[in-house]
Amino acid sequence: MVTLKDIAQECKVSFSTVSKALKGSSEISEDTRLAIQAKAKEMGYHPNIAARTLRTNRTYDLCVIFEDKTGSGFQHQYFAKIISGIQKVAQKNGYEITFSGRDDPDFDYYTHIKARNFDGVAILSADFESEQIQTLIKSEIPSVTLDYVFDNNHAAILSDNKNGMKELTEYLISKGHKKFSIIHGEKTLVTSDRLEVFFNVLKEHGLTCPKSNIAQGLYHDPITSQEATAMLLDLPDPPTCILYPDDYAALGGIRELNSRGLVPGKDISITGYDGIMLTSLLVPPLATYEQDGCLIGNRIAESLIRQIEQSDSAEENVEKVCSVSGRLIKGGSVVEL
Repeated sequence: MVTLKDIAQECKVSFSTVSKALKGSSEISEDTRLAIQAKAKEMGYHPNIAARTLRTNRTYDLCVIFEDKTGSGFQHQYFAKIISGIQKVAQKNGYEITFSGRDDPDFDYYTHIKARNFDGVAILSADFESEQIQTLIKSEIPSVTLDYVFDNNHAAILSDNKNGMKELTEYLISKGHKKFSIIHGEKTLVTSDRLEVFFNVLKEHGLTCPKSNIAQGLYHDPITSQEATAMLLDLPDPPTCILYPDDYAALGGIRELNSRGLVPGKDISITGYDGIMLTSLLVPPLATYEQDGCLIGNRIAESLIRQIEQSDSAEENVEKVCSVSGRLIKGGSVVEL
């Protein structure tokens, strides 16, 4: 069996240089890294996971918690990109990822993760206020949350929801809209941030959105958004634009609009959120805010691995909460008044 020492002798470098090169570390030059990786492949090197586990007391396995509330699963492009981003960084650093969810509300994540000896856990989608998740976040197990800030001492990666909602609302106002409606998802930090910015931007422009024009649906659920759209369109003074909580939800709204002979971008303006590829293929394309799922996934994995591998003193100097920006996509679903 080829070892790191064998590769080091062949390349005439130190053991630690070989180890860093095979992890893709930026601490060594790209030429050296590529040369070592090529030599390792040529020699038929395969890492000995069992030996590494004994040597480091790690399993090199990361748990990813994803509770699928709407049945969209990993087919949802936003989450698929995040997971791909996590996997890319994890594999680069020699880690595997294992998914976990629950059907039983009393499922004990902490006990499960300790029993499986995961090195750390990334919590992408869950009831963050539940006792099980709160216990897990407060525990000694390295963790990072997506779009949920427990406190400034716990790692969290956020999509820049405040800036995203600001850009979408400002875009609609620039097109002359004054009669707004918004459909929001479940009561989460994401929802709270978006609604706060939405109302603040309207206030800055001397505009309001009456309570009758605010509806609640579910994230990634076209059924509830279609129902909410029907309610908004039946108002005595219906809106000229509707903001949806995400692109999948907007698809439900479009179905309701089509049933009434209304065309987005012509008869009414609508916006989504996420920037999934599917909505760019619509006619007209959906105006939306594209979240950088791949980069978000990268940052989640980097944060988690850093917690696992660095000393407590080194980790103390690292910013725990990181926000990742996206970009506004000005699709044809917004009409100028």
